[in-house]
Amino acid sequence: MSAAHNIDLSAPPVVKTIGQRSLIIGVIFSIAALIGAFLQPKVFFRGYLVSYMDWLGVTLGSMAILILRHLTGGGWGMVIRRVMGAAMRCLPLMAVLFVPIAFGIPQLYIWAQPLDSIADPKLRAHLAEITKSYLSPGLFITRAVIYFAIWGVLIFLLSKWSREQNQPPVRDNSAKFKAVAGPGLILYGFTISFAAIDWVMSLDPSWVSTIFGLVILAGELLAAVCFAVVIERILVRYQPMSELLRPDFVHDHGKLMLTFVMVWAYFSFSQWLIIWAGNLPEEITWYMRRLHGGWEYVGLFLILFHFAVPFVFLLSRPFKRDVTRLVWLAAGLLVVRYIDLFWVIEPTFSTTFTITWADIVVPFGMGGLWLAYFCRNLNSMPLLPAYDVYAREVLEPAHE
Repeated sequence: MSAAHNIDLSAPPVVKTIGQRSLIIGVIFSIAALIGAFLQPKVFFRGYLVSYMDWLGVTLGSMAILILRHLTGGGWGMVIRRVMGAAMRCLPLMAVLFVPIAFGIPQLYIWAQPLDSIADPKLRAHLAEITKSYLSPGLFITRAVIYFAIWGVLIFLLSKWSREQNQPPVRDNSAKFKAVAGPGLILYGFTISFAAIDWVMSLDPSWVSTIFGLVILAGELLAAVCFAVVIERILVRYQPMSELLRPDFVHDHGKLMLTFVMVWAYFSFSQWLIIWAGNLPEEITWYMRRLHGGWEYVGLFLILFHFAVPFVFLLSRPFKRDVTRLVWLAAGLLVVRYIDLFWVIEPTFSTTFTITWADIVVPFGMGGLWLAYFCRNLNSMPLLPAYDVYAREVLEPAHE
């Protein structure tokens, strides 16, 4: 560990600067969003749900990537381990930010509205049945508490054992990490699938997709990797990241981006193909709303820029090894991830393509607060667990 003693592993001052500026932006836009919430509550809650699922995706996706790293090992994960850890520890903030969704249940979900106000008799009968067994405000909130509790326990354990490796002696906690990571990955898959059903798919309770949770999961993993690439590009201009980040690590991050781009495309196409083949009225209506009224152009945009264009760029080995070029694609994909969630959620409320003030103001407000909290987390621990027995993969680069 002598190499560790010669390098200051604390986060550079730029992290604190970014956090302060993000907090200012977050507060300003949050105040604007609160004013809008009183004036147009329905519009506010629509935009709020889109933004919430976007930032929650970066949080949980980072936890899942960190779990994958503990299962597989490798320097690619060690160099961004603390970035992933800081992102996943934003979960307490996301738990607090879920409270407005709980208050907005009647504004967002048709199943929470009086049955007498629903004109369609078939839908009214369907809602009368499912609200008794699954969809009710009380059960909705109870399940959300369970999801956050499971995610919170996983994050607490991963963070606790990681924090132990900040001080001597050198520790090998890999057995502990793996003991949690295996079941944790399964729990993450189940909980995010049910959360996606509760929070997004139930916006249209007449529509059912057995693969929808996996589509959301793949998007979260992609968002987390892209966020890590953006942060490592910022940090690589300063020590210690300038000495730790190697082209082969960046290459591995690019390969992960390519993997999750393809996985998202595969799940999304599979969902469309299964529903198209079934050709059932209660299933195809979900796509019909998104293929008319201007929404079809958003769908075409996603095909091009959520899959085709990134896929072509990420096939290039030199492109994947150059963080200066890779970061532009990563930043673009983070924006496209928001547009994807916008395309999934907003057509439920509007048959024609519509962008509201909430779709712009709320993401900046929530994102500013999230980034400020992330920077606080990143500053709280060294950028590398120097007393992890496997830290030498990064601290002592292999000889060419």
